[in-house]
Amino acid sequence: MTDCALYLLSPAQIDDSDRFAAVLAAGLDGGPVACFQLRVKEPDGSAVPDDQVRRMAEKLLPICQTREVAFLLNDRPDLAKECGADGVHVGQTDQPLHAARALLGAEASIGVTCHNSRHLALEAGEAGADYVAFGAFFPSQTKQTATPATLDILTWWQAMTTVPCVAIGGISLANCQAVAEAGADFIAVSGAVWNHAAGPAAAVRAFGERLNSAP
Repeated sequence: MTDCALYLLSPAQIDDSDRFAAVLAAGLDGGPVACFQLRVKEPDGSAVPDDQVRRMAEKLLPICQTREVAFLLNDRPDLAKECGADGVHVGQTDQPLHAARALLGAEASIGVTCHNSRHLALEAGEAGADYVAFGAFFPSQTKQTATPATLDILTWWQAMTTVPCVAIGGISLANCQAVAEAGADFIAVSGAVWNHAAGPAAAVRAFGERLNSAP
């Protein structure tokens, strides 16, 4: 059995936050989830207006809080602080980790995208990241990258440090066990949950079963 846990990413577009709030609640009730990240973009990839993010966070944060699931915001430490999120995930082109930490404080959970770079991951870990994220490992519409990561980076990371790592990109029920066995502390999943034929609760339950059955 691994210690790998599920890290849910929101759909890229949320057209009806009331409807999605019910979907999220059902998904979180399906089984153990460590974290939910609100990660929304316009269809062209541009940023969603701040007011829309605020309204989504207002509806979704309490759903996570009542289930003791950490609520993180993508890209924006300022909005994370304003909304009362548990933390933020920043990419390499977003506000630097040290600035996010200064704004959010020592208790906030801050993760950093490191793609397939061991150098970026070591830098983030030394700078105080709460976790580093590697990927994409498999073809993905959520995590686009020209330089895919390979599973050996997870094994290497576990041998190097105690800072947790998140695996992202194309992770499904078919491949999650291999990712967990390679050394991921968390697997980040979006479409494989929200688009599951039997619904998000069934998907979360199935991921839990797969991860708990991994050696």
